[in-house]
Amino acid sequence: LGRRGGTTANAIKAVDYFTDLKTRHGLNIVATNNSWGGGGFSQALQDAIGRANNAGILFVAAAGNSGANNDTTASYPSNYPNANIIAVAALASNGSLASYSQYGATTVDICAPGSAVNSTVPVSSKGAIVPGYSSYSGTSMATPHVTGGVALYASARPGASAADIKAAIMGTAVPTASCNGKVVTNGRLNVSSF
Repeated sequence: LGRRGGTTANAIKAVDYFTDLKTRHGLNIVATNNSWGGGGFSQALQDAIGRANNAGILFVAAAGNSGANNDTTASYPSNYPNANIIAVAALASNGSLASYSQYGATTVDICAPGSAVNSTVPVSSKGAIVPGYSSYSGTSMATPHVTGGVALYASARPGASAADIKAAIMGTAVPTASCNGKVVTNGRLNVSSF
């Protein structure tokens, strides 16, 4: 997956790469951040996400940025029914559900900050590529917050299963009016108890 997107075949390779790193090489991988979406249903991609689930890897996925209800119009990969998926909607800086954020009372799990989020970017300076910052908005900016929460929980509780971590992320969500009826948890990410 690159600057101009990618193919489902390469997405499958990426998911399987991390599963292989955990299962055959023993790396402690608890989650992948999937700030991408597009394309229709793919059984092969759902199967790859299933292999990650079998390896105990959570698949944190952006809900999408068209403002649609994922309960009525599926958005992949966040809409796959795999138990290891955590689908993330975006909040604006004022706490409202961002106007662009996709949502779903039964298919999107949790809200997280997603508007005007600073992120690292490569910047060209005097002919060299150097680190820099830029501000972005989207469910692709909200998703890493949740993936970071997963990593934080796992670091505080070594040996926790993927199911335990997902339950903790979901169970500690702060009830939020703008998320009520829009996501499974009716709330936003809260890592203060981790």
